[in-house]
This record gives sequence, C-alpha cells and structure tokens, in this order.
Amino acid sequence: MSRSLSVALANALDDEVVNPFFAVDLYFQSETVYLWTGYGELVIGAKTYLGVGSLLNISSVEETTEIEAKGATLTLSGIPSSILSLALDEPFQGRECRIYFGVTDSPSDYVEIFSGELDQMNIVEEASTCAVSVTAENVLIKLERPTVRRFTDQDQKSRYPGDRGLEYIASLQDKEIFWGRKAA
Repeated sequence: MSRSLSVALANALDDEVVNPFFAVDLYFQSETVYLWTGYGELVIGAKTYLGVGSLLNISSVEETTEIEAKGATLTLSGIPSSILSLALDEPFQGRECRIYFGVTDSPSDYVEIFSGELDQMNIVEEASTCAVSVTAENVLIKLERPTVRRFTDQDQKSRYPGDRGLEYIASLQDKEIFWGRKAA
C-alpha cells in the first residue's frame, strides 16, 4: 500500500463521525500475528486481524523530511500468561513489523504508516496477565550499521563458497603494473 491516502480514506476522514483503527502485522518465525485496535475480527484483504481493543497501545509514529530512522513501540497488555510462550520461545529480533491506519467504515482502504524490524522486547508478568512491549526500528536503521566487508578471497568465499573471483587478489597487492609501455 502506498503512503498517500486513497480518495475513499480521505473522504472517510472528512465524515462527521470517524471510526479509526490501527492494524499490526508481526512476522514471527512460526506464525504471523495480526492484531487490530477494535473488537472481534476484521478482515483486510486476505488477512484476518484479531481485535484486542484498548489492550494494544502504539506509540506515536513519526515521519520526518530528514532521512533518519524513527522507531515505534507496541505494547500489548492484559494478555493471558499462556500466550506469553510465543514471545519467549520465538526469535524475534530482525523480524518484520508493519503498522497500518484505516477506518472501520471502509477497512480495505488503509495506509501503511510504519514498516520496520522488531528490536527489543520487554515483558512484565503479573499473577494472571502480562504486558509485552516490543520496540520496532525503521528499516532505515540499517544505514547506520557499518558493513564490514573486505576484498579478500576468504571474505568472498564466506559469502559465496566456490567463487574464485578474488583468488589472486593477494598476489596483486605489491605488483607493479606498466600501463601503455613494455615492462623492463
């Protein structure tokens, strides 16, 4: 979905009564969790979102004119401790997260307001319920991470076993090359 509002969504936001919603896709390794901020189930496209009402809290999602990575925090509170196993057992760091905005009058007209990767998870467990808070980083955060790559045969083979493209690179280090004239 593009970041610009569709005509139908823009018109729905101009109505006298607006029923907005947020929907979240959390792509875990074993399953994808679809949640939305209403009650019951909401079908958007081919996905069925589980309504968690006010138990789902989404921090403000910022978009600036600068090229900088702004994150978001999702907090799901009041969930039974039995569901906690997904948060504890699944590797979550680097998994995809998407947040959408729309109106319930026309749920097929929505806009993606955030796309990123899960980073940190904090769990506060009480006697019968718990709260799970997940921080998601914008995909632009990858621009801030250094990429340590070398033009060596070993580094190339670590990514592409059997590749011989840099096999003789070490022997070229101190080699004198004569351009445009014969070697002496």
